[in-house]
This record gives sequence, C-alpha cells and structure tokens, in this order.
Amino acid sequence: MIQFLINNPLFTLFFVAAIGYPLGRIKFRGSSLGVAAVLFVGLAVGSLDANLKLPEIIYQLGLVLFVYTIGLSSGPSFFASLRRKGLRYNLLIVGMLVFGALLTVVAYYALHLSPGVTAGIFSGSFTNTPALASALDYIKNYAPQANLDRLLNEPVIGYSVTYPMGIMSALLAIGLMQWWFKVDYKAEALAAPHLELGANIQNRTIRVTHPEATSIAIGNLAQQHHWDVIFGRLQHQDQLTLSNTHDSFCMGDLVSVIGSEEQLECVTSFLGEMYSKQLDFDRNQIDNRRIFVSNPQVAGHRLQDLNIYQQFGALATRLRRGDSDFLPQEDTILQLGDRIRVVAPRKQMDEVTHFFGDSYRTLSEIDFLTFSLGLAVGLLLGVIPFPLPGGITIKLGAAGGPLLVAMILGTLGRTGPLVWNLPYSANLTLRQVGFILFLAGVGTRSGYAFVTTFTQGNGLSIFIAGALITFTVSIATLWIAYKLLKIPMGMAIGMLGGLQTQPAVLGFTLEQADNELPNMGYAAVYPMAIIVKIIIAQVLVIILK
Repeated sequence: MIQFLINNPLFTLFFVAAIGYPLGRIKFRGSSLGVAAVLFVGLAVGSLDANLKLPEIIYQLGLVLFVYTIGLSSGPSFFASLRRKGLRYNLLIVGMLVFGALLTVVAYYALHLSPGVTAGIFSGSFTNTPALASALDYIKNYAPQANLDRLLNEPVIGYSVTYPMGIMSALLAIGLMQWWFKVDYKAEALAAPHLELGANIQNRTIRVTHPEATSIAIGNLAQQHHWDVIFGRLQHQDQLTLSNTHDSFCMGDLVSVIGSEEQLECVTSFLGEMYSKQLDFDRNQIDNRRIFVSNPQVAGHRLQDLNIYQQFGALATRLRRGDSDFLPQEDTILQLGDRIRVVAPRKQMDEVTHFFGDSYRTLSEIDFLTFSLGLAVGLLLGVIPFPLPGGITIKLGAAGGPLLVAMILGTLGRTGPLVWNLPYSANLTLRQVGFILFLAGVGTRSGYAFVTTFTQGNGLSIFIAGALITFTVSIATLWIAYKLLKIPMGMAIGMLGGLQTQPAVLGFTLEQADNELPNMGYAAVYPMAIIVKIIIAQVLVIILK
C-alpha cells in the first residue's frame, strides 16, 4: 500500500484530501479544525515512509493560488486599514515577533542549542518556510565548508520538529481565548459597518411632518446628520418618483428609506413619523430588481462614475457581496459577482439589467489573461533579492510576491480594459483548491522528518520549546489585541494567522468566525510579518554564532 501511494502521487493527494476534509468538519465543543485537518492527515501519511511525499510543485501551486486569491479579495481592506488603524496592527505584530525571538533566545540558552537549531525553532514555531530558507542561505554563504552539511541540517531539524505545533498551538490559543471571552463573532461583524460586512438592512416608509426637514436638500440633510441610509421612492401628492440628492422634501411627502434599524429611527425622528403604507410594494411605475454584476466594463468602477441616475433614472439601494448585504456608497467599487439591487422606472429596467450584465454563466468563467499575468508578475517579484543593512539579502518568495501583487491589483480593480478581480464564487473556489493542495503537499513532505527528528536526541525538548513559544506569543497577541487595543476578536484571530503567515491558521479562523473579518486581519499584517520573520531568522544565526 505504501509503495502504491509513492508511485501514484495524484491518488495520494486526493486520498489525503478525502480523509482530511470530512475530519475537519467534526466539531468538538463547538470548534473544528476545518480544512486544516488535511495538514494533519498529510503528516500521518507522510510519516509512513521517507519517500512518501507529494511533488514539491503541488504545494507550491496550492500556496500561490491561495495567497493570490486572498490578496485580490483583501487588498482593498489592507490599504484602507493603513488609513485607519493598520499601522497600529502592524506595530503589534512586529512587537510580538520580536517577543517570540526573545523567547527563542531563552530556549537557546536553557537547552544549550546551536544557532542553526535556534533559527529553525523560530522558523517552525511561526511556520514560515521563507524564514527557514533565509537562515539556510546565510549558512551556505558564511559557514565553514568543513562543517557545512551538519550546519545546514540543524535549522531543518528545529523547523520540522516545531512546525506542526506552530500550527496546533495557535489553534489551541484561538479556541481557548474565544471560549474564555465568550466571543460572539456574528455580533462583531454586524458592529463593523465600515468593513462592509453588512447589517440587518430594512426598508421603511416615512411621512414628512416636521417643517425643519423641508428647508434643505436631501443630500445635505444626510451629510449634516451623518445618516448612513439611502432614500429611494418619493411620493409627492399622487406622483411617485425616485428621490434625488438635490430635491427637498415637502410637508406630507412619503419617502422610502433603506438602512439599519438604528439609522432608520434617527431619520424618522427628524423627518416625521413612520407610515404604514410601504411605497416599495407599488411596482406599477417604479420597479426593483436584484442584478448580477457580470459586465467587465462595469466591474472595477466606482458607483458614482457609472452615472446610472443620469443614464436610466435609477438608484442602487443595496449591494450583496458573498453572503453579506450592505448599502452601496458613491465610492463603492463594483466587483464581478456582486448582486446589486436597483430601483428604476419600469420601462428602463431592461436597459439597466443589460448595463450590469446579469449573466450567471459569465460569472462562472475566469479571465485567464489577467489571472495568469498577475500571478506571473507576483512570482517574478518573489525571486528579486532585496538588500538590507548588514549584508542581508531577502526575497519575498512564492508566497510574499504573489500576495503583494494581488493586493495591489485587487485594490486597483482594473487597468484600462484589464479587470484584475475575480468573480466572488471563482475566487472562493480557487482559494479552497489551493488551500487543500498546499496543506496536503506540506503535510506529506514534513511527516517523515517530523517523526524521525522528534524521536532523536533532544527532539522532545525542542518540540516542547516550540509549542510554548507559539502558544505564549499567540495568547499575548490575542489578549493585547482584544482587551487593550479593542480589536474585534474576528480580526484579531486573523491577525494571528497573519503573524504565523499560516494558511492553515487562517482557514481555522474563517471556520470559527464565519465572516470576512479574519481575512482582513490576515491581509493587514501578512506582508509585514513575512518580511520581519525573514530578517529575524538570519539575525538569530548571526548574533548567536
């Protein structure tokens, strides 16, 4: 059976995935490993024989697909966070990685380790292969040739022993902290409207009875009172039209308002009173329809630049992205796969539908020109060496390069006729496939080395040290983020996944939160974390030698 698995890597790949995926869905006290279980099945299978490992290209392909699709979807949030609190997030992650490096130095002295093993422990505890590679590159360039083979083995030993617990300890810390603080991830998501996670959007008809509401234009009213609502149908006497920001209310007007319940209460108290008749029920003159955004000429543009009111007399009142509804703003950038709810004169509705596309078949297709071009640019960036002070040279690698490029392209949305973003469903599918390829590949390639090195010498001591380092840093990160910095736990656990630069941890956090907050936390700190770890791994070898 073992020889069969060795000779048939494709079978081995899907065998590992077929066992790991359902295991990950088993819940224990409300928590599950999710897709991360594929990694542990891969470790178990790989431990059977030294030659039982999937080809390197499988996990590299999976890693590239995963980080690129993550970057496309999370890029806008990352750069938006830099304008808000992103600097604070990244300073926290840098501080925690330095703290982890200090704990690793403590292990160096306590266990009388070599500098190479110590750098390997740091790289494995924070599950970062580029950091391991940077330590090996330094040793190759500066170590004596007589001891080169032995010195090159040392970081690999420390890395392979601590890597599995680098994942598991982070998962345990997340499970413990979310239980300890009794986190309600759904409530967190609803309380974060600026992250476009949606809220319980309602529609209410209001009668204007307060004179002060008639003295200023509708757009100025919303701006002055900071109302996060959209005004839809407007009935003046017996005439039903769509509201315009330049219009003003008259006494007795009926207006349809869309927003959260809290916002609707504020608007109602200022304008007048809630009216029992719902204007949106009357579809004789003005109709509404939810339309798929499938037209590439529309995707990547801000809603205000599309001028749908001027072209069709239409208003966009809701936008559904994935499973979340939110109110579209003028600067909202449309993406392929969005479902936009449009209110327009009945005779114009077909033209509006054609304008946005409304083709589900088109959304199932991927523009491989922009997809392949973006990946190629990302991989090229990953192999470019960047010199740092002290003679250190770093590379972003196959993870950092595609991620950084994807975040930039995802933020741009489009360049001329080229649309960089993928349809939402296609993005999720590629992300899931890439994640499973990565986990299965890494698991089978690390399994035998893990068992072998764990059973030799002081493997148990190294194993325990790595687990304690990861667990301590993970607990400290989540506690400081959640209690001191008041960061939502959904984002904090995503930031921990970014600190670990570990897709398995991110996958687990997404299973726990069941929203996009972990993705945003992950993308906000991942680039900084990977660069800092590459530097620290080399610095540990330099200062301890």
